[in-house]
Amino acid sequence: MADGSRTAALVGVLVVAGAVAAITYNQIDARRQLDARVHVLTGGDPDIGRADLANRPCGSCHEIPGVAGAVGRVGPPLEHFAGRTFIGGRATNTPENLVRWIEDPHTIDPQSAMPAMGVGDREARDMAAYLYTLS
Repeated sequence: MADGSRTAALVGVLVVAGAVAAITYNQIDARRQLDARVHVLTGGDPDIGRADLANRPCGSCHEIPGVAGAVGRVGPPLEHFAGRTFIGGRATNTPENLVRWIEDPHTIDPQSAMPAMGVGDREARDMAAYLYTLS
């Protein structure tokens, strides 16, 4: 291969590597900004919330993206949760209502099939933070 061809190939590889690095940085930065926004909204940590959702039986009823084993079909799938208008078909989708729903859904809808799971405020805020990353 001629020196000019090698140089062109090397430049091409460097351009592609730079583009991949830029895309990766943008994705990481966008996720960091989203995490910061949901923390402000809920007072919770989405990474802890994802782990909390995995450690509770939530996934036996709900399909929850990003939560291993959460493939339930009893309750609604929680994909795109952040864009939903209502929680449980009853309450406006606000951080306060979501935390309340997670802690005890019967305070919003006494007839709800979703059981109260004994989730406290801190854990509910973390779970809510994670759910608000699902857009």
